[in-house]
Amino acid sequence: MSRLARFIGIAVIGLGIAALVMGVAFVVEGQSKANYIKKSMRQEQVTMAALGIEGADPDNLIDSAAEAEKVANLVKEHRLSIAPTYADLMAMSPTGRYDPSIKAHLSYAQAMNLENYLYLGVASLGLTTVTIVSGVFMMVTGLGLSLTGFALGLLARKVPATA
Repeated sequence: MSRLARFIGIAVIGLGIAALVMGVAFVVEGQSKANYIKKSMRQEQVTMAALGIEGADPDNLIDSAAEAEKVANLVKEHRLSIAPTYADLMAMSPTGRYDPSIKAHLSYAQAMNLENYLYLGVASLGLTTVTIVSGVFMMVTGLGLSLTGFALGLLARKVPATA
């Protein structure tokens, strides 16, 4: 029985180490992608003040999920004031098609583009957060498995083998 317990202990330690390594990889990858997304958002030089958020610091660049969501919701509100739906926007055109020479069409399209960009940032930063939290969970689980395997190995040495 002690040989089997030692083998199981070694297997559990191996699983623990694998979980620990995967967890570290998840944390590193999630953080690197979050840094990349935030850097990309800063490069766009979009501020909350420039988009009409009252009391916003004019030097504060949008670089977080909370800021991006707040501004995206405001942009959406402004876009919907131009036309409540895309179909309503198309009804403004004599041809029923998008026409960038119509100011409302161009403003609507620009707002939709900015809105989608900001919501993509929100979703992406949310996904990186999930990746990092999953990695931390894997690391804790890996540590727990490794310690359990180690304890099982110690117990296997102390218990005399039976016939």
